[in-house]
Amino acid sequence: MTVTDVWTDLVGQEPVVETLRSAVASAGGEGRSMTHAWLFTGPPGSGRSNAALAFAAALQCEQGGCGHCHSCTSARAGSHPDITVITTQGLTIGVDGIREYVRASSLRPALGRWQVLVVEDADRLTDQAAAALLKAIEEPSKHTVWMLCAPSAEDVMITLRSRSRSVVLRTPGTAAIARLLVERDGIEPEMAQAVAAASQGHIGRARGLARDSSARERRRAILSIPVSIHGLGDCMAAAQRISDEATARAADFCDAADERELADLRQAWGVEERGRRPAGFAGAVSALEKDQKRRRTRLTRDGIDGVLLDLLSFCRDVLTVQCATGIDLVNADVAADVAEMAQVWTPESTIGAIDAIVECRESLTANAAPLLALERMMMGLRR
Repeated sequence: MTVTDVWTDLVGQEPVVETLRSAVASAGGEGRSMTHAWLFTGPPGSGRSNAALAFAAALQCEQGGCGHCHSCTSARAGSHPDITVITTQGLTIGVDGIREYVRASSLRPALGRWQVLVVEDADRLTDQAAAALLKAIEEPSKHTVWMLCAPSAEDVMITLRSRSRSVVLRTPGTAAIARLLVERDGIEPEMAQAVAAASQGHIGRARGLARDSSARERRRAILSIPVSIHGLGDCMAAAQRISDEATARAADFCDAADERELADLRQAWGVEERGRRPAGFAGAVSALEKDQKRRRTRLTRDGIDGVLLDLLSFCRDVLTVQCATGIDLVNADVAADVAEMAQVWTPESTIGAIDAIVECRESLTANAAPLLALERMMMGLRR
């Protein structure tokens, strides 16, 4: 599909697009008035960051987001000099980094009409970082727009959200995601429909499942867990496998990234392999290692959480069959396993399994030991 404008990828978000188009139109001209802080919220996969970046591109575009001009194409490529994306691979966004961005936000735009700063995962701002950002939002530069992204408004400090205009995104429908995959990515309709349903409204995950056969196999292995665990040993083995695989996938990314970042730090400080260490270098290394450890922890937990969401969808399907709702299954490709567990479990035990998974997610959020939390959860999934 040919991209017609910057809003094309916002699947199933028509009310949001209408709101943002109106804001772009009202922001034009010399006497323009503009809300200088926006808060984009919505469930994972709904496209919070995509919506913010589309809005940023449209604000820079002379035609309100045509999709073809230099501003739009550079914004899409992530190279527009006046659009800054603030993200983190760690557990938090710290105050030092935010202060640097706050200082940069006061500069006039280099090429565009606005200096736009998009804070992905604004829910990860530390209290100090949020306080530093609050001052910038309370006293904004005339040409600066801040865009915060978070799962829900409650995840953001109340003083920040009270000073931001809210944009709430919804979970895209299965049909809309499947249509996007077919038209834009050239995915076969049958495959597109299956992965769109399995993704539970997460466009990026749907695309990943469609393109990666190993991801589909991994998902099927996850969904086979409830059928395969009978006794205590099965519970322990399944928990260990999930923990090990999440740790390994995090290591695949982090090992190379850690090595590259340490080399960059050495070069920045002018440190040779066997040379003298300048004062302060050891502290810089220590800070880097702490950030890298936090990133590894976050990626491991994110990997485990993905498994838990798949298991939740399986239990949802089981309950759907048990209650004879007639609603389409999320995991239609494992309908036989769903039907088997609908006979093995009672509706009450299915709800108990759901509660066990939700409790595990909450425990991980509270920094519980992942393996112990998984082992406890598996007890609730036994046949």
